[in-house]
Amino acid sequence: MTTASIRLEDTLVERAKIVGSAQSRSAAKQIEHWAKIGRMMEDNPDLSYEFVQQAMLAKAEKDAGQLEAYTFG
Repeated sequence: MTTASIRLEDTLVERAKIVGSAQSRSAAKQIEHWAKIGRMMEDNPDLSYEFVQQAMLAKAEKDAGQLEAYTFG
């Protein structure tokens, strides 16, 4: 992963510290999370925020090998 220094508003960083702390993320990881969601929402404007959140959770579960087979009917 490449890192870069960027300038951000103090209020954004402070908010990221607070929200990130509740989610067990650093301020940098929280801002990265917000950026990922923002990018997904811009790429898929017809999807709801809840759908995007669930899609991200499903991908994380898949990557962790935590999926269960679904039986139809």
